[in-house]
Formats: sequence, C-alpha cells, structure tokens
Amino acid sequence: MSEPAGYRHIVRLERIGMAFGKVVALRDVTLEVGRDEIVGLIGDNGAGKSTLIKIMTGVLRPTSGRLFVRDEEVSFDRWSVRRARELGIETVYQERSLGEKQPLWRNFFVGRQITNRFGFIDVRKERAIADRILKQEIGFRGVGISADSPVAKLSGGERQGVAIGRAMHFEKDLIVLDEPTVALAIKEVRKVLDFVRNIKAQGKACVYIEHNLAHVHELADRLIVIDRGRIVGEFRQGEITLADLTGFLIDLQHAKAQGVA
Repeated sequence: MSEPAGYRHIVRLERIGMAFGKVVALRDVTLEVGRDEIVGLIGDNGAGKSTLIKIMTGVLRPTSGRLFVRDEEVSFDRWSVRRARELGIETVYQERSLGEKQPLWRNFFVGRQITNRFGFIDVRKERAIADRILKQEIGFRGVGISADSPVAKLSGGERQGVAIGRAMHFEKDLIVLDEPTVALAIKEVRKVLDFVRNIKAQGKACVYIEHNLAHVHELADRLIVIDRGRIVGEFRQGEITLADLTGFLIDLQHAKAQGVA
C-alpha cells in the first residue's frame, strides 16, 4: 500500500449528501480525519453517524459529495469495503469480529494466512507474530494470555484490544471504532480506552463513535457533533468541558422535541 509523501488527511469527505427515497439522512457534511488524530463522533440515535461511517468505509454510496484518501480524490463509483481496506481503512465492530472457539493466532490471520513454499499455513510463524502483537503492540504482558488462548477465555475489553491490534498490524491507518465500550464493566472500559490511546501512539488515526460522552471527551483530539444529518458542532480538545458538551447535546434534544429546524 503506497502512500503519497506529505499528505494531510487520511480521509476527507466533502459535502456529503445521502437520501433514502424521501428521507434525507445527511445534508452537506464535510468531515476530515488527520494522520494521527482521534476524532470523536457523537450525536443522538438517528443523527446520521452510522450513515456517515458506512459511506467512509465503503458500505454505502452517497447521493452526492466527494471522497479524498490521503488528499487524492477517489471516485465513489470505485469505492467499496474491499477498496477501503486496501487503502488502510477498517471498522472494528464489537465481539462479532472474533471466532469464539479459535485460538488468538488463528483469529489474527483469518483471510490473511501466511503460507510456506508448499502452500501450507505456516502455523509456527503465525503463532510467533501473534504472540509478538499481543505483547508488544497490544500490551498483554503477564496476564495469562498467549497466542494459543481461545477467544472464549478473554474478557470483553481484551477482545476489543485483540480486534484493534489486528487492525493496526495489517497496515490499517484509519481504524473506526463503533461503540467499543458497550456493555463493558468499568475495569474493561479502561482497558479499551488504553487500546484507543495506543492507536494514536503508533501513528494511526481513529474515528471513535461513542454514546458515553465522558469516554469520548477524554480521548478525542476533536469532537464532531452530528444532529439530524448535519454537523452542528466541532470542538478541539480542551475547548469545551464535559458539562458544557452535555448541555450542548441536551439543548439539541430540546430543539428537536420542539420541532426547531
């Protein structure tokens, strides 16, 4: 995967519009993600977050707008999940992305097997690489987890760490996290937040979709607020307190309830 030198944004979506029949999901949305930043994407259910992310990752084709990857325009006619992955963009979903009964080394190399010169899977090499990723890139040291551990024995936070680590290892420069702390205990949430910090520490970028404002407020370099298909707020880290951010979202809900455009 070749990269142009000196690019500014990994992804830029410009003036995106999306309509499903008469229902308009996105209106003139422009969003960019820098080289090594964490962008928090927040908003109420139905605000347009999922639609925007599906366009970014190749699941949906928008009604209008332009797409740039590493500052070079990419036609939506050629945009797909496969193409997005080829260009280093990957979504880490919740636990669905891991095989429960399989050891971690097999999970790491699903669809990307390393083979020897005879065409057989090189188990020893895959196991060794998986063990290195677990210890060095994810940070599972001294916690009883090895490349041979089955996914079923991992906690929810640890599973998210494995999925994130796998995406980082396979040259994914932009990792989209869709509600990574849903249904996790407080201790497990802290693990996931540390994994997200590690994405940036390793020079990657992240779009972090989260309902828990405290989590995303703590981590994000920029917070993007979407409401009824439009971006209505953008705040850099330190520009808005958690209390003020909460109040901002509550005001949006009051306006929506009162039918204010």
